[in-house]
This record gives sequence, structure tokens and C-alpha cells, in this order.
Amino acid sequence: MKQIDENDIRYKEAKRKVKKLKNFYVFTFIYFAVNLFILFMNYRELKPGESIWRFQYFALPFFWGIGLVGYGMSVFLPGFAFGNKWEEKKIKELMDKEKS
Repeated sequence: MKQIDENDIRYKEAKRKVKKLKNFYVFTFIYFAVNLFILFMNYRELKPGESIWRFQYFALPFFWGIGLVGYGMSVFLPGFAFGNKWEEKKIKELMDKEKS
């Protein structure tokens, strides 16, 4: 088996991707755990005849979910917005601008 060189660019890139993926899974778990807990607590506090199906109970999961989807897109679709190609293009543009 080939020895892994920690200075290898591919190793560093793979390590960075694994860390982003792990963070996404942790954030997703926290999202579901916290929102289920909050929804359960809201359900327990309902008065007789009240419904849980109101926007105020689902606003947090909805907006937090939008953020989670955005983060997921940055993890699973790295070129979607401000990805590596954009960074490389911007670096080249700034270096060319500095030359002139």
C-alpha cells in the first residue's frame, strides 16, 4: 500500500472535503434534534382545541432549513456558487490587475 504524504495536495484537498462533509452531517443531526425537541415542547404546551399547524411553530425549521440546504449545496455541489473555479478565476484576475 502506498504511504500517504501529508504534504500532498490531493491529500489536503480530500481531508478538507471530508471535514466539510462531516460538518454537514453534524449540522443536519443538530437541525433535526433541536427542531424535533422544540416542536415537541410546543405540542405539549398547546391548549385544548389549538392546532400545531401554524406558521409560528414552523418558522424556525423552515428558515434554518433554507440555510442547511444552502450549506449542503456548497458541500455536494462545490462549483455551484463561489466554488474553486470562481476562486481560481478571481485570483488570476487580481494577479493580472496587479501586473498592470
